[in-house]
Amino acid sequence: MPPPEHSAIRRFLLARGNSAIADRVFRALMILCALSIFGIVVLIAWQLIERSQLSWQAFGFNFFWKTYIDPTTGLPSYWDPVNGYFSALPFVYGTLVSSLLSLLLAVPLAIGVAIFLTEMCPGLLRAPLAFLTELLAAIPSIIYGLWAVFVLVPLLRHYVNPFLIKSLGWTGFFDDSNPTGLGFFASAVILAIMILPIISSLTREVMTAVPHSQREAVLALGATRWEMIRMGVLRNARVGIVGGVILGLGRALGETMAVTMVIGNTPEIHRSLLANGASMASVIANEFTEAVTDMHLSALIEIGLALFIVTIIVNAIARLLVWAVTRGAPATQR
Repeated sequence: MPPPEHSAIRRFLLARGNSAIADRVFRALMILCALSIFGIVVLIAWQLIERSQLSWQAFGFNFFWKTYIDPTTGLPSYWDPVNGYFSALPFVYGTLVSSLLSLLLAVPLAIGVAIFLTEMCPGLLRAPLAFLTELLAAIPSIIYGLWAVFVLVPLLRHYVNPFLIKSLGWTGFFDDSNPTGLGFFASAVILAIMILPIISSLTREVMTAVPHSQREAVLALGATRWEMIRMGVLRNARVGIVGGVILGLGRALGETMAVTMVIGNTPEIHRSLLANGASMASVIANEFTEAVTDMHLSALIEIGLALFIVTIIVNAIARLLVWAVTRGAPATQR
């Protein structure tokens, strides 16, 4: 005699009749859900392209690197809504400087955290530490910005920046022209904290995907633990780690509120990393609601379009690199 639950399932299957129509409807709904993602991306891109046409027609590709000379001062000028000329060069510069500097700060720490959690952490501590690391990714960016304004910037202003000026001021990258603590370096530090959990979690994923036999083989040849990690794990996971770093770069490029609160928001180009600047995202956040002319608004939307395209390309490359390492590998931990 079949178990009661088997009888109930059989009665349901016999009573439902022909399900071909239901299957087709379900398949159509799932396809519609998948296509809606493409539709949203296309709609965003179309709106950005359409609303930035005025700026494209006026400046073309020169919009991203042209420098104007102020007739009254004779000094370079990039962004002047009053006189009607716009150049995104200082914002591209600020975005690249703050993002690349944040990678220099975050990548070593993120890889170190991933190595400890994957290869060296005791079993009782692995889950709590992994949870706390990933919790950093869930904190809203405005909270990071508030913390940076009230804690990080005073710390940099009173302790870190004077040390950098004293020890590395001869390089020209650290001078005392900006005593506020705001600037490229402050934005890079807060970005490094924000992208650390992304790089760390993806590095852990690709390191876990390395077969355990690789570790055992290297140890069997007489290697130390560090040599095993360096040659048996990191070397095999390097492509995926690079993908995680690029994905962190994508997050840094598009970050808005935290950067806006600490970068200084001046459309200028400076060699010093302690000087004020602006990023592509911060200028949109600061000026979009205040744009009174069509050209000003179109220029801001063109910056948004460029940021949108760059972010998609960077994230696509990162996902491909991570997939190249983790495809077909079980997500298991030692």
